[in-house]
Amino acid sequence: MEAVQNEKGQISIHTENIFPIIKKFLYSDHEIFLRELVSNAVDATQKLRQLASFGEFGGELGDLKVTVSLDEEAKTITISDNGIGMTADEIKKYINQIAFSGASDFLEKYKDKTDDKGQIIGHFGLGFYSAFMVAEKVEIVTKSYRDNAEAARWICDGSTEFELTPAERTERGSDVILHVAPDSEEFLNKGRLQSILDKYARFLPIPVEFDGKVVNNTAPIWTKSPSDLTDEDYKAFYRELYPMGEEPLFWIHLNVDYPFNLTGILYFPRVKNELRFQREKIQLYSRQVFITDEVKDVVPDFLMMLHGVIDSPDIPLNVSRSFLQADSNVKKINGYITRKVADKLNDLFNSDRKGFEEKFDDIGLFIKYGILSDDKFWEKAKNFVLLKNTEGEYATLDEYREKVQANQTDKNNTLVALYTTDRKQQDAYIESARRRGYDVLLMDNVIDAHFINALEQKLDKVNFQRVDADTLDKLIDKGLNNESVLSEDDKTKLKDVFDQVLDNKMLNVSIEAQPVDELPVTITMPEFMRRMKDMSALSGEQSFYGNLPVSYNVVVNANHALIGKILAETDADTQKSLVKQVYDLALLSQNMLTGAELTAFVRRTVATL
Repeated sequence: MEAVQNEKGQISIHTENIFPIIKKFLYSDHEIFLRELVSNAVDATQKLRQLASFGEFGGELGDLKVTVSLDEEAKTITISDNGIGMTADEIKKYINQIAFSGASDFLEKYKDKTDDKGQIIGHFGLGFYSAFMVAEKVEIVTKSYRDNAEAARWICDGSTEFELTPAERTERGSDVILHVAPDSEEFLNKGRLQSILDKYARFLPIPVEFDGKVVNNTAPIWTKSPSDLTDEDYKAFYRELYPMGEEPLFWIHLNVDYPFNLTGILYFPRVKNELRFQREKIQLYSRQVFITDEVKDVVPDFLMMLHGVIDSPDIPLNVSRSFLQADSNVKKINGYITRKVADKLNDLFNSDRKGFEEKFDDIGLFIKYGILSDDKFWEKAKNFVLLKNTEGEYATLDEYREKVQANQTDKNNTLVALYTTDRKQQDAYIESARRRGYDVLLMDNVIDAHFINALEQKLDKVNFQRVDADTLDKLIDKGLNNESVLSEDDKTKLKDVFDQVLDNKMLNVSIEAQPVDELPVTITMPEFMRRMKDMSALSGEQSFYGNLPVSYNVVVNANHALIGKILAETDADTQKSLVKQVYDLALLSQNMLTGAELTAFVRRTVATL
């Protein structure tokens, strides 16, 4: 083995400004330096283990581990491993020639002896140079695993000059010693380093020791076979990921090695009726190294509310390993996750319908959002998405059509699905519908306005109408006209009276013949207008419809006894008071009567008792 010679020289790079570029632009967050250096140390250790398995290292492996040490007085951070180490020649190749990658060279040499899962992220390459984001000087003291290898020391002060000399080291492996720069002394803090290791190193496959204890779980359950795991294993891992989280509903174990490599576990949390995209809830790893919690391109958008872990070496990353790139593998993985989720939900529905219904209030948001955003998901989800009525009964789309089509099909042969967004507030309208034998769906989910639109486009001759969007005879127009007890002249007089008393251009008053047991006055907002406003409110953005002034239809029931009394009243003040009273009753039924108007209504009511 060639002896280490004292040597000084220039690092082989394309520009002398490489270090300022690394420090300012290569990584968005300087704490990444510890992830990169610890990952390199883990890689060096795994390579030694692989060489032993290939029969190319016959020595004792010993206690393989990576150690992170902090010396606050000396202002140094040291990352140590007992992996393969480097010779002086390898230092020149991997450290001084920045274009080379130790991992690439290693894998090329042993490509016939490794599989996808055995590949390593990278040894010394650009990742190593992240050290200069926080250090004013970096030392490497290393000794190769090779027989008769001499230890070597490499020192660089952040310029393009380096020094390579023999070193005193008896054990194989490497120490990377960072002499922390004055502007990065925040990292000379035990708590700060611990938090970085907790974030990036918690599932590395080689033990990482800091402050006298191992900080990582080297065998997280996503690396194991599902057949070897129990429900309690999955729940315990969830608690490890989210100590304060509520127990998940169920989970999906991802495990595929062709045409890409992907493992992981996705948990369905209890989200109820909250459309919150907590994008930090799914963590992306590459061979157990934490990469990012921004997984937008990898995970379908509608599943961003899931929790869990995804691990794949096939997701392309830039040199900082922090940003996903659009690539065919990412798209394939995205599609695979969609299929796996759809299949899991379909299996749950088919194997335990009752249990699926019990979970639906929690998982309905995922399913509905998936239907809105992914046509391929819709093809499977249309068989298990459920509609829930005000009685708490669930039905699939096909089941619901069969249930209501006889009674809720209009004159144009269109099925009209009535729904409510607020069971309590719209109770009077719901009860009117029930008296007609109509079924009313509960559509109080935050995305139901969009979901209804999607169903109308995807289903043949189906129309959704909110139960208070119009009179029932208009909502489900069967071509039948109720006979009015009022003449046309009476209707004209009555309309004039209401127009004068209400005196509001945003109210459209009409006199219509309705059953005598309906309310004397009904206030409705047209379905189209109401739905556009609901969708505008959900988006949080101003829109044309969201900014339009609110107009209402005021439907006077010509066949109600109170309306006949109003028409017959000869005293103008009494007639006005009666009109105001029945109108306020209609407002009250919609929870629209407040403030001084409510006070006046109460006083009028008390006065008549």
